[in-house]
Amino acid sequence: MNQLSTEKRAQIIGMLCEGMSMRATARLTGASVITVMKLLVDAGEAAHDYHDKTVRGLHCKRVQMDEIWAFCYAKQKHAPESMRGQPSVGDIWSWAALCADTKLVISYRVGTRSADDADAFVADLASRLVDRVQLTADGYGPYLSAVPGAFGRDVDFARLIKKYGAPVDDPRRYSPPQCIGTERHTVIGNPDPDHVSTSYVERQNLNIRMHNRRFTRLTNAFSKKAENHAHAFALQTLHHYFARIHTTLRVTPAMEAGLADHVWTLEEMAGLLERSEKSAA
Repeated sequence: MNQLSTEKRAQIIGMLCEGMSMRATARLTGASVITVMKLLVDAGEAAHDYHDKTVRGLHCKRVQMDEIWAFCYAKQKHAPESMRGQPSVGDIWSWAALCADTKLVISYRVGTRSADDADAFVADLASRLVDRVQLTADGYGPYLSAVPGAFGRDVDFARLIKKYGAPVDDPRRYSPPQCIGTERHTVIGNPDPDHVSTSYVERQNLNIRMHNRRFTRLTNAFSKKAENHAHAFALQTLHHYFARIHTTLRVTPAMEAGLADHVWTLEEMAGLLERSEKSAA
Protein backbone atom coordinates (compact mmCIF):
# COMPACT_ATOMS: atom_id res chain seq x y z
CA MET A 1 0.00 0.00 0.00
CA ASN A 2 1.37 3.42 -0.98
CA GLN A 3 2.00 5.86 1.85
CA LEU A 4 2.17 9.62 1.56
CA SER A 5 5.54 11.24 2.19
CA THR A 6 6.03 13.48 5.22
CA GLU A 7 6.15 16.50 2.92
CA LYS A 8 2.84 15.62 1.24
CA ARG A 9 1.18 14.94 4.59
CA ALA A 10 2.45 18.28 5.88
CA GLN A 11 1.07 20.04 2.80
CA ILE A 12 -2.38 18.50 3.26
CA ILE A 13 -2.45 19.22 7.00
CA GLY A 14 -1.46 22.84 6.36
CA MET A 15 -4.27 23.32 3.85
CA LEU A 16 -6.87 21.78 6.15
CA CYS A 17 -5.72 23.94 9.06
CA GLU A 18 -5.92 27.09 6.93
CA GLY A 19 -9.58 26.52 6.18
CA MET A 20 -9.58 24.67 2.86
CA SER A 21 -12.20 22.02 2.23
CA MET A 22 -11.22 18.39 1.74
CA ARG A 23 -12.14 18.45 -1.95
CA ALA A 24 -10.19 21.64 -2.62
CA THR A 25 -7.21 20.16 -0.77
CA ALA A 26 -7.47 17.01 -2.87
CA ARG A 27 -7.56 19.00 -6.12
CA LEU A 28 -4.53 21.13 -5.24
CA THR A 29 -2.36 18.31 -3.86
CA GLY A 30 -3.32 15.58 -6.32
CA ALA A 31 -4.39 13.25 -3.52
CA SER A 32 -7.79 11.57 -3.52
CA VAL A 33 -10.57 12.83 -1.26
CA ILE A 34 -10.52 9.49 0.55
CA THR A 35 -6.79 9.92 1.24
CA VAL A 36 -7.36 13.45 2.56
CA MET A 37 -10.21 12.24 4.78
CA LYS A 38 -8.14 9.36 6.18
CA LEU A 39 -5.27 11.73 6.93
CA LEU A 40 -7.69 14.08 8.71
CA VAL A 41 -8.90 11.23 10.91
CA ASP A 42 -5.44 9.83 11.69
CA ALA A 43 -3.76 13.22 12.19
CA GLY A 44 -6.70 14.43 14.27
CA GLU A 45 -6.40 11.45 16.60
CA ALA A 46 -2.63 11.99 16.93
CA ALA A 47 -3.18 15.71 17.64
CA HIS A 48 -5.79 14.96 20.30
CA ASP A 49 -3.55 12.38 21.99
CA TYR A 50 -0.59 14.78 22.02
CA HIS A 51 -2.65 17.61 23.51
CA ASP A 52 -4.13 15.28 26.12
CA LYS A 53 -0.69 14.08 27.26
CA THR A 54 1.22 17.36 26.99
CA VAL A 55 -1.09 20.17 28.11
CA ARG A 56 -1.02 19.39 31.82
CA GLY A 57 0.49 20.74 35.02
CA LEU A 58 -0.22 24.34 34.04
CA HIS A 59 0.26 27.31 36.38
CA CYS A 60 -2.53 29.47 34.99
CA LYS A 61 -4.06 32.40 36.86
CA ARG A 62 -7.09 33.34 34.74
CA VAL A 63 -9.14 30.94 32.63
CA GLN A 64 -12.12 31.66 30.39
CA MET A 65 -14.65 29.05 29.20
CA ASP A 66 -17.12 29.11 26.34
CA GLU A 67 -18.94 26.91 23.82
CA ILE A 68 -19.25 27.30 20.06
CA TRP A 69 -22.20 25.96 18.08
CA ALA A 70 -22.19 24.11 14.80
CA PHE A 71 -24.27 21.29 13.34
CA CYS A 72 -23.57 17.86 11.94
CA TYR A 73 -25.41 16.16 9.07
CA ALA A 74 -28.34 18.60 9.36
CA LYS A 75 -29.56 21.40 11.56
CA GLN A 76 -31.54 20.20 14.55
CA LYS A 77 -34.88 21.38 13.15
CA HIS A 78 -34.19 19.84 9.74
CA ALA A 79 -32.98 16.42 10.92
CA PRO A 80 -35.09 13.48 9.70
CA GLU A 81 -37.53 12.17 12.28
CA SER A 82 -35.85 8.76 12.21
CA MET A 83 -32.49 10.31 13.13
CA ARG A 84 -33.51 12.87 15.73
CA GLY A 85 -32.04 12.25 19.15
CA GLN A 86 -28.87 10.67 17.80
CA PRO A 87 -25.79 12.41 19.29
CA SER A 88 -24.14 12.66 15.88
CA VAL A 89 -27.03 14.43 14.13
CA GLY A 90 -28.08 18.04 14.63
CA ASP A 91 -26.49 20.54 17.00
CA ILE A 92 -22.89 19.87 17.95
CA TRP A 93 -20.97 21.96 20.46
CA SER A 94 -17.24 22.51 20.94
CA TRP A 95 -16.28 23.48 24.49
CA ALA A 96 -13.00 25.29 25.12
CA ALA A 97 -11.16 26.68 28.14
CA LEU A 98 -8.47 29.26 27.40
CA CYS A 99 -5.72 30.74 29.59
CA ALA A 100 -6.10 34.52 29.40
CA ASP A 101 -2.36 35.09 29.87
CA THR A 102 -0.79 32.56 27.51
CA LYS A 103 -3.79 32.42 25.11
CA LEU A 104 -3.49 28.62 25.17
CA VAL A 105 -6.52 26.35 24.97
CA ILE A 106 -6.08 24.16 28.03
CA SER A 107 -9.00 21.82 27.55
CA TYR A 108 -11.60 21.20 24.87
CA ARG A 109 -14.46 18.83 24.23
CA VAL A 110 -16.72 18.17 21.24
CA GLY A 111 -20.20 16.90 22.06
CA THR A 112 -23.64 18.14 23.02
CA ARG A 113 -24.62 21.09 25.18
CA SER A 114 -25.72 18.91 28.06
CA ALA A 115 -25.02 18.86 31.79
CA ASP A 116 -23.05 15.63 31.38
CA ASP A 117 -20.76 17.24 28.80
CA ALA A 118 -20.36 20.29 31.03
CA ASP A 119 -19.34 18.07 33.96
CA ALA A 120 -16.82 16.11 31.87
CA PHE A 121 -15.37 19.26 30.29
CA VAL A 122 -14.85 21.13 33.57
CA ALA A 123 -13.46 18.03 35.31
CA ASP A 124 -10.89 17.63 32.53
CA LEU A 125 -9.96 21.31 32.86
CA ALA A 126 -9.45 21.00 36.63
CA SER A 127 -7.17 17.98 36.16
CA ARG A 128 -4.77 20.04 34.02
CA LEU A 129 -4.29 22.95 36.44
CA VAL A 130 -1.92 23.16 39.39
CA ASP A 131 -2.81 26.41 41.14
CA ARG A 132 -6.03 28.10 42.20
CA VAL A 133 -7.42 30.04 39.25
CA GLN A 134 -9.96 32.73 38.50
CA LEU A 135 -12.52 31.11 36.23
CA THR A 136 -15.04 32.96 34.08
CA ALA A 137 -17.91 31.37 32.15
CA ASP A 138 -21.03 32.62 30.42
CA GLY A 139 -24.54 32.27 31.79
CA TYR A 140 -24.99 28.61 30.84
CA GLY A 141 -26.73 26.97 33.82
CA PRO A 142 -24.90 23.61 34.14
CA TYR A 143 -21.66 25.44 34.98
CA LEU A 144 -23.18 26.21 38.38
CA SER A 145 -22.91 22.54 39.35
CA ALA A 146 -20.02 21.48 37.08
CA VAL A 147 -17.48 23.95 38.51
CA PRO A 148 -17.96 23.16 42.23
CA GLY A 149 -18.16 19.49 41.31
CA ALA A 150 -14.68 19.63 39.74
CA PHE A 151 -12.94 22.34 41.80
CA GLY A 152 -14.81 22.29 45.10
CA ARG A 153 -14.27 25.65 46.80
CA ASP A 154 -10.68 25.96 45.54
CA VAL A 155 -11.53 28.36 42.71
CA ASP A 156 -12.57 31.96 42.15
CA PHE A 157 -15.53 31.53 39.85
CA ALA A 158 -17.68 34.20 38.23
CA ARG A 159 -20.18 34.33 35.40
CA LEU A 160 -20.48 37.02 32.75
CA ILE A 161 -24.09 37.14 31.62
CA LYS A 162 -24.91 39.08 28.47
CA LYS A 163 -28.20 40.92 28.04
CA TYR A 164 -29.67 41.07 24.55
CA GLY A 165 -32.17 43.38 22.93
CA ALA A 166 -35.20 42.26 20.99
CA PRO A 167 -34.38 40.35 17.80
CA VAL A 168 -34.74 42.19 14.51
CA ASP A 169 -38.07 41.25 12.93
CA ASP A 170 -36.72 40.80 9.42
CA PRO A 171 -36.63 37.28 7.89
CA ARG A 172 -34.04 38.44 5.35
CA ARG A 173 -31.51 39.36 8.01
CA TYR A 174 -29.22 36.70 9.49
CA SER A 175 -27.74 38.09 12.69
CA PRO A 176 -28.14 37.53 16.44
CA PRO A 177 -29.83 40.07 18.70
CA GLN A 178 -27.70 43.03 19.74
CA CYS A 179 -25.92 42.78 23.10
CA ILE A 180 -27.06 45.74 25.20
CA GLY A 181 -25.13 45.04 28.39
CA THR A 182 -23.51 42.52 30.72
CA GLU A 183 -23.85 41.45 34.33
CA ARG A 184 -21.05 39.99 36.49
CA HIS A 185 -22.02 37.48 39.15
CA THR A 186 -19.62 36.00 41.70
CA VAL A 187 -20.38 32.32 42.34
CA ILE A 188 -17.41 30.98 44.35
CA GLY A 189 -14.49 32.68 46.05
CA ASN A 190 -13.34 36.23 45.39
CA PRO A 191 -12.76 36.82 41.66
CA ASP A 192 -11.29 40.14 40.55
CA PRO A 193 -14.13 42.06 38.83
CA ASP A 194 -11.66 43.62 36.37
CA HIS A 195 -10.85 40.16 34.99
CA VAL A 196 -14.35 38.72 34.82
CA SER A 197 -14.35 38.42 31.04
CA THR A 198 -14.80 35.96 28.20
CA SER A 199 -13.32 38.21 25.50
CA TYR A 200 -10.26 36.08 24.76
CA VAL A 201 -12.11 32.79 24.44
CA GLU A 202 -14.79 34.44 22.28
CA ARG A 203 -12.04 35.75 20.00
CA GLN A 204 -10.73 32.21 19.85
CA ASN A 205 -14.17 31.11 18.70
CA LEU A 206 -13.95 33.62 15.87
CA ASN A 207 -10.57 32.16 14.88
CA ILE A 208 -12.20 28.74 14.69
CA ARG A 209 -14.97 29.98 12.41
CA MET A 210 -12.47 31.73 10.14
CA HIS A 211 -10.02 28.83 9.83
CA ASN A 212 -12.25 25.77 9.97
CA ARG A 213 -14.70 25.39 7.11
CA ARG A 214 -16.90 23.09 9.18
CA PHE A 215 -17.88 26.05 11.37
CA THR A 216 -18.59 28.49 8.53
CA ARG A 217 -22.20 29.64 8.58
CA LEU A 218 -24.59 29.62 5.62
CA THR A 219 -22.61 27.14 3.53
CA ASN A 220 -22.75 23.41 2.81
CA ALA A 221 -19.30 22.87 4.37
CA PHE A 222 -20.74 21.54 7.65
CA SER A 223 -19.56 18.18 8.98
CA LYS A 224 -21.42 15.07 7.88
CA LYS A 225 -19.90 12.89 10.63
CA ALA A 226 -19.43 13.95 14.23
CA GLU A 227 -16.17 12.00 14.46
CA ASN A 228 -14.63 13.98 11.59
CA HIS A 229 -15.84 17.20 13.19
CA ALA A 230 -13.94 16.31 16.36
CA HIS A 231 -10.81 15.30 14.41
CA ALA A 232 -10.80 18.60 12.51
CA PHE A 233 -11.17 20.56 15.77
CA ALA A 234 -8.27 18.68 17.38
CA LEU A 235 -5.99 19.18 14.38
CA GLN A 236 -6.78 22.88 14.18
CA THR A 237 -6.21 23.33 17.92
CA LEU A 238 -2.73 21.80 17.76
CA HIS A 239 -1.82 23.88 14.71
CA HIS A 240 -3.15 27.14 16.12
CA TYR A 241 -1.40 26.92 19.49
CA PHE A 242 1.83 25.12 18.61
CA ALA A 243 2.54 26.18 15.02
CA ARG A 244 1.25 29.76 14.76
CA ILE A 245 2.87 32.81 16.36
CA HIS A 246 0.44 34.92 18.37
CA THR A 247 0.67 38.53 17.17
CA THR A 248 0.60 39.96 20.71
CA LEU A 249 2.82 37.39 22.43
CA ARG A 250 5.33 37.20 19.49
CA VAL A 251 5.63 33.47 20.25
CA THR A 252 3.18 30.60 20.07
CA PRO A 253 0.82 30.12 23.05
CA ALA A 254 2.51 26.75 23.69
CA MET A 255 5.88 28.50 23.97
CA GLU A 256 4.41 31.14 26.27
CA ALA A 257 3.05 28.36 28.50
CA GLY A 258 6.42 26.56 28.57
CA LEU A 259 5.18 23.53 26.63
CA ALA A 260 7.37 24.12 23.56
CA ASP A 261 10.69 25.82 22.86
CA HIS A 262 10.14 26.63 19.17
CA VAL A 263 7.47 27.20 16.56
CA TRP A 264 6.28 23.86 15.24
CA THR A 265 6.47 23.13 11.54
CA LEU A 266 3.85 21.27 9.54
CA GLU A 267 6.38 18.46 9.14
CA GLU A 268 6.50 18.12 12.93
CA MET A 269 2.72 17.83 13.03
CA ALA A 270 2.90 15.12 10.38
CA GLY A 271 5.65 13.48 12.42
CA LEU A 272 3.21 12.98 15.32
CA LEU A 273 1.19 10.71 13.08
CA GLU A 274 4.26 8.81 11.92
CA ARG A 275 5.36 8.18 15.51
CA SER A 276 1.86 6.97 16.32
CA GLU A 277 1.95 4.60 13.37
CA LYS A 278 5.33 3.20 14.44
CA SER A 279 4.19 2.62 18.02
CA ALA A 280 1.07 0.82 16.77
CA ALA A 281 3.03 -1.42 14.40
